[in-house]
This record gives sequence, structure tokens and C-alpha cells, in this order.
Amino acid sequence: MTQQVPSTEPELAGVRNFRDVGGLPTTDGRRVRHGVLFRSGHLAHATEDDAAFLASLGLHTIFDFRNAADQRLEGPDVALPGVRNMNLPLSDPADGAEFWKMVRDGDLDQLRGILADGKGAARMVASYRTIVKERTAEHSRVLRSLVEDSVPALMHCAAGKDRAGISIAVTLLALGVEREAIVADYLESNAKHRRYKVRRSGSADSAYTPEVMELLSPLFDARAEYLEAAFESIEDTWGGVDPYLQQALGLTPIDRDRLRERLLD
Repeated sequence: MTQQVPSTEPELAGVRNFRDVGGLPTTDGRRVRHGVLFRSGHLAHATEDDAAFLASLGLHTIFDFRNAADQRLEGPDVALPGVRNMNLPLSDPADGAEFWKMVRDGDLDQLRGILADGKGAARMVASYRTIVKERTAEHSRVLRSLVEDSVPALMHCAAGKDRAGISIAVTLLALGVEREAIVADYLESNAKHRRYKVRRSGSADSAYTPEVMELLSPLFDARAEYLEAAFESIEDTWGGVDPYLQQALGLTPIDRDRLRERLLD
């Protein structure tokens, strides 16, 4: 039996961007059940109180979409008793390694070179398109796991915004959640208390100047155009959500009915 969580959002000291996805409306008048699907940033810095709260959710599975480089940088997730951890990297640690090193260590001129004049936002749009088109096996495993037994579930990446955001969006599409509601939930990652803490080398005077933070903002913002690019890739590549779910992810109509029974009121 799924445990119901409080409607007020918890204040977690070491976990960013945590929230219950429950309550989102579907196109046929149902809603995502509370206490069955959660999203967050990584759990590596969870405090004892954070871990106790997470353990109280009765989680079956934690989906970690970070790659090996992320895990080396942040550390492994805190261990929760009786919870299955599935690591399904949605990005290659070698892909963009030099780019992200420059984000952390580069000087102002280097940041201008890789991010100015819309290059940062364009990179994010391309990344969202790539994850949707090239990571179908991983998203298929997520949905298959949810259909079979993996709820309540928590999905996270590093910031809980991009890779987790796409995977949550794919799950919500399969449930028939209204597109506007999916985007609205995604944009909740912009709240100040949820945002990923940017790590830069050097002193605060030089590493976090207003111009530097403005250049970095496309990478750490949740922007509707990013998620819309993922949706457009689904339309352009497969012709719509239904063929994408069935042809690319192998989710049959019966599977979708079972998923809805597990996750919808």
C-alpha cells in the first residue's frame, strides 16, 4: 500500500529540487497519485534527517541518471534500507567533458567563447533532443520497471532538472498528463531553493561575477524551450507520443493501462 506524504513540501538540507509529482492532471480527468513518483537532485549529500525522510516514503526504486563523472564529482547516493538503486546514465561522461571542465575552471574569455551569443541555450536544446532520440533503451527500462513493480519511485540526476526532467516528462506523457502541466512541473526547478549550486574554481570575486552567472544561466535554468525541443524531437522522429511510446520504448497499450493503474488516482 502506497504511503501518502504530506502536501507541504519538505525542507531537505542536503537534497536539492525534491518534490512529489502527484496531483498533475491527465487529459482524461484523472490525476497522478501522491506518494508514488518523486523527483530530485542527487542524494549524495543527504543528511541523516534527509535520509530518514526519504526512507519514510516507502520507496521501491531510485533511478539515478548520473554518469560516472557525476558520481566521482558528487559521490554516491546515500544508502536507503530496502530500496533498489538503478543507475541508468543518460549522458556519456566523455561527451562534453572538456566543455564542463571549462564551465568549472574557465576564465571569463573562455566562458564567453563557449556560452555567449546564445551558444549556451543552443547546447541545452541539442542535449534535450539527443537524450530523447538516443536514450530510448534507458527510458524503456524506466517505464518497464514502473509497469512491473518499481513504485513508489524517485528519479534524479545531478540537479534534478535535465536528465531527470526529461525522464519524468516521458513518464508523464505515458500517463497522459496534460502537456502544459508537464512543462509547469519542469519549470518548478527554477525556484531559488531548488536550483543546483554552481561550482566554480577560484575566488568568489572572479568565479561568480554577475557576467559569469549570466553566461552560465542557460546551463542551470529550466527553460520551456528545452523541454519543448524534446517534445518536438518526438514529433519529428516518431510522428507523435503514441508511436514513440510503442515503437521506440516498446510500451504496449496494455502496459500503459497498467502504468496508469499504478500511478493515477
